[in-house]
Amino acid sequence: MAAEVVAALAAAGLPIATDAARGFDHGTFVPMMLVQPGGELPVVQLSLIAGLDAEAHIALGRALAPLRDAGIWIVGSGMTFHNLRTFFDPRSAAPATAFDAWLVEAMQTDAPARAEALTNWTSAPHARFVHPREEHLLPLHVVVGAGGDDPGRVAWRGTYLGLALSAFHVG
Repeated sequence: MAAEVVAALAAAGLPIATDAARGFDHGTFVPMMLVQPGGELPVVQLSLIAGLDAEAHIALGRALAPLRDAGIWIVGSGMTFHNLRTFFDPRSAAPATAFDAWLVEAMQTDAPARAEALTNWTSAPHARFVHPREEHLLPLHVVVGAGGDDPGRVAWRGTYLGLALSAFHVG
């Protein structure tokens, strides 16, 4: 499967580097441990693209779309709120709710509007408060790119420690 991923990225003209010795990041290990504790499914982890450009991560997802169409899951792990300095501060609830509402709306628009909104995510309400850095949001951009024109929908919406959080499915 890793060779298929490399081939898809090469076909899209994206730079590629592999490291078979690198272990899984917690953003891969923890969700997959919960989904499949026995490790039955093969997993290939991708790193974020240096520079953390939103549009580049959507393009990365688009390059992976043929694999998704062949039945390979494209999973993005992160959180809709990831400001660890304020995670336990009750004043974070309102910004988390506002950003989450914006993201839910953006994810349920048509594919071009969804990609545009996520490309410009820093314009969303409280964007840089809830995500001082974008590492935990950009995996969603990859999933959106891989999803193509398929509709986005809310897979889960709730709160954790008083903060609004959502999970999405595209496809």
